[in-house]
Amino acid sequence: RQLQQAEGLAYRARTQEPLLRLVDVKQYYTLEANPLARLLGGQRPKVIKAVDGVSLDIYPGEVVGLVGESGCGKSTLSRTILQLIKPTSGRVEFCGTDLTTLSPQALRPQRRHLQMVFQDPHACLNPTMTVGQSIADPLIIHGLASRAEAEQQAHDMLAHVSLTPTEEFFHRFPGDLSGGQQQRVAIARALITKPKLVICDEPVSMLDATVQTQVLDLMLALKRDFNLTYLFITHDLWVARFMCDRIAVMQAGQLVELAPTQTLFTAPQHPYTQTLLQAVPVLTRG
Repeated sequence: RQLQQAEGLAYRARTQEPLLRLVDVKQYYTLEANPLARLLGGQRPKVIKAVDGVSLDIYPGEVVGLVGESGCGKSTLSRTILQLIKPTSGRVEFCGTDLTTLSPQALRPQRRHLQMVFQDPHACLNPTMTVGQSIADPLIIHGLASRAEAEQQAHDMLAHVSLTPTEEFFHRFPGDLSGGQQQRVAIARALITKPKLVICDEPVSMLDATVQTQVLDLMLALKRDFNLTYLFITHDLWVARFMCDRIAVMQAGQLVELAPTQTLFTAPQHPYTQTLLQAVPVLTRG
């Protein structure tokens, strides 16, 4: 919490209450010893601390980056925020409500306001559904529109993500699209319910450099158009610098540094952050 008090003052001045507040969130897993070792009493269960006491406030309208090496707990934290997995302990407060205390039934209305864009769009789009059906489906699931209304909104969203003419893309299947087009569909599907917070888990890491830039520009434009807040997870520091207002650095399940983007790149404080930046020295220039 002291970390945030030092680095989040500008956002506190802009709005008093965070959109998302994580309080000492832990996600532990226990690996049992093999049966023989347990019988002999020579090996104790091993505790994996995938997320270890993370506290973080995210304010409306900002883009917070979450960076760190593979396996540091970034994706586990994102799934814990979405309550796809329940935390071992801690609080996940969204719009003032602790999601960890809600039943599945009570949690369902919150899900329309919390959406995720995954790393692999091909894996998260149903290959048997058309693009239009995939985008419209969340509106039907949450009871937000009739089928005719949902289809019209899907056409509108296709236009927002620059998949035009919309009539053509509406009836295509995911397998007929390029990787960049598939990710645009996944983004459209995530935004169709008008969420307040979008968690982006490595959304451009599987795309080539040119398409990456196009999709990142699109996501920033959509943020402005829909007044979105992003938690942007990436291992790519160039992407984080391009996208984010603040960046949180994660190591071994813990947040070790949190700072405004420019400050992080020009005056990193934690040795791990310094090591990450030294691996891509071009980012520290200018």
